[in-house]
Amino acid sequence: MLSEPLKQQIRQCHQQLKQQLPGYRARPAQNKLIAEISKIVAGEYHRQQRLGLIEAGTGTGKSLAYLLGTLPYALAQKKKLVIATATVALQEQLVNKELPFFLKHSGLHFDYTLVKGRQRYACIGRLQQLIEQPALFTSPELSQNQATQSLLQRLLSAWQQRHWLGDRDTLAEGLPDTVWQQIQADAHICHKQHRQHLGCPFHLARAEIADSQVLVVNHSLLLSDLLAGNSVLPAPDECIYVIDEAHHLADCGRELLSASAQLTEQNVWLEKARKQLQLLQGLLPERSLKDLLKLDDLLSDFAATLKPLERSLRDYLPQWFSQASQTEYRFVHAALPKLWQQQAEPLAESSCKALNCCDRLLTELQQQLTEQPKRLRSQPQLIGDLALLRQRLEHQQQLWQLYAQPQKDIANQARWLSRETAQSPLYLHASPLSVSHKLSQLLFQPAFAAVLCSATLRLLNSFEHAKRELGLLDFAALQCLQVDSPFAYAEQAEMILPTTRCEPTAADFSQELIRLLPRYLDAKKGSLVLFASYWQMQEVAAALRQQGFSLLVQGEASRQALLDLHKSRVQGGGASILFGTQSFSEGLDLPGDLLTNLIITKLPFAVPTSPLEAAQSEAISARGGNAFVQLSLPATAKKLVQACGRLLRQEQDRGRIVILDRRLVSKSYGKAMLDTLPPFRRIIEY
Repeated sequence: MLSEPLKQQIRQCHQQLKQQLPGYRARPAQNKLIAEISKIVAGEYHRQQRLGLIEAGTGTGKSLAYLLGTLPYALAQKKKLVIATATVALQEQLVNKELPFFLKHSGLHFDYTLVKGRQRYACIGRLQQLIEQPALFTSPELSQNQATQSLLQRLLSAWQQRHWLGDRDTLAEGLPDTVWQQIQADAHICHKQHRQHLGCPFHLARAEIADSQVLVVNHSLLLSDLLAGNSVLPAPDECIYVIDEAHHLADCGRELLSASAQLTEQNVWLEKARKQLQLLQGLLPERSLKDLLKLDDLLSDFAATLKPLERSLRDYLPQWFSQASQTEYRFVHAALPKLWQQQAEPLAESSCKALNCCDRLLTELQQQLTEQPKRLRSQPQLIGDLALLRQRLEHQQQLWQLYAQPQKDIANQARWLSRETAQSPLYLHASPLSVSHKLSQLLFQPAFAAVLCSATLRLLNSFEHAKRELGLLDFAALQCLQVDSPFAYAEQAEMILPTTRCEPTAADFSQELIRLLPRYLDAKKGSLVLFASYWQMQEVAAALRQQGFSLLVQGEASRQALLDLHKSRVQGGGASILFGTQSFSEGLDLPGDLLTNLIITKLPFAVPTSPLEAAQSEAISARGGNAFVQLSLPATAKKLVQACGRLLRQEQDRGRIVILDRRLVSKSYGKAMLDTLPPFRRIIEY
């Protein structure tokens, strides 16, 4: 329970922070958030189930509220406060702006750390090795490229002078993926047991965790660490979690629990693996000989078990890929051919045994590198090659483990094949349809407390969809709270639904957009036009340019370059028009004059063409449900709310939203979808 001294401390912190915020205005919604969050984490609603699901609209001061509602109690109870966000960019906003301000003015004493995944950090040992031995680059173009070598030298110098923190996000200049992958920290190469790696950026960053009371992570790192048994973060019962942008959590979990692996042309990497094992025989001590021979046998067993499946493809492929241009085939109801189902468990077992054997050899190789570095100098790439073999085996093991799970009448997985072209290798994929049970089991049941928040958690004015997706249906004490934005929507913005000649599904809708858009692109400041498809955006852009419009179109330059140019045009006193697709409808912050005119051309219904979406629809229909009502409609409503949320970012912002989709008026679901939006002043021209 919250003691009186703790309540007083929260009030005092809040008062001190308010005095330091420029132009502070009282926010009743923020006060309510602070009070409710603090009650949830202190167990005032339930001693065991300290869980909250909170939708807080734009401008409520959500970050300050959850810090005040959790941190004083976490410090008093000696619990870690773990704040999980959706992206690295949001993490950095907390660490570079909000937490420093809070620490300076709240009167609380704490340390905080930004925790990123291993692959966001460089391994300085690998960096030095590539400078000394360019031949280690996997690509001849890189190994012989003087510009690449100069770049690596500058990186090393920046690290040695502490001008660079050693992570990808603080690089002073861009680094191609192909180069970064060669120097990023690797669990098997950049190991803290090796003295030369103790000072690597990743290990220095991990050392800060023990001394920090606030840990800022992204969703992916949080969930992958829970799946790995808390190898980085403290155990859940030692943590108070704040999960921001919580509407992304289930998708992130689904991605982490999915698996993909190559099915055909296995002989290429298996033959390479056997050559690696032969080289290792002369470099590893005699005690490792047993593991070397065993791994060779296990790789042969795996190849032999897979061979019948590869042979069966001669019969199946003409049925599954009836057109040369086809790139995917989904197994309906996740049902595999009988032979494939029989072989799945043996393949999972043999790849698992090979993976364990590979781990033992990597450990031994690392030890030899520490004890006898000169002996391995002639083959510096061996650890990297063995680590790559381990990664391949891990992908195979994860995939066949999922394929070995029996599917009932209603499948719980999506399973499919893919290829780039008819001549390309085939890949197998599997993804769970739901991760609710895993989230409940790994996170919400053992957590000391967890508060999930977002501006878009309710769908069609209900928390039920979010509770089902996140695995929170069985927690009777879960507190659900919705807090409105302080914005005066009806005064600050109008929403116009103009009359259109056809629905967006009509063949001539692009021509209708070309006819209508010029009427609404007369804004003197910033405009953003959102499209549901890339091809339609390009078609409309080409036509409007012929009419003399100057447009900044997604894909024609980097996102940041387009936004910088847009900003410079508007701040220079001119007008600017941005064209973008769905990725521009979330996480885009254009305050003030940068966006006063938002046009949504079409409701962002996702066509269930992806194997995962098709399998989800199939499972809902198999249960007797309506996939459109249960899946498409809520997802579209959420995207529409996010898109409309681009317009008003500050309390003083003004503007208009134009939606060119008549289905909001003509369809039965239109009113419900409109009612999920903020109360903009509506002008409906039908």
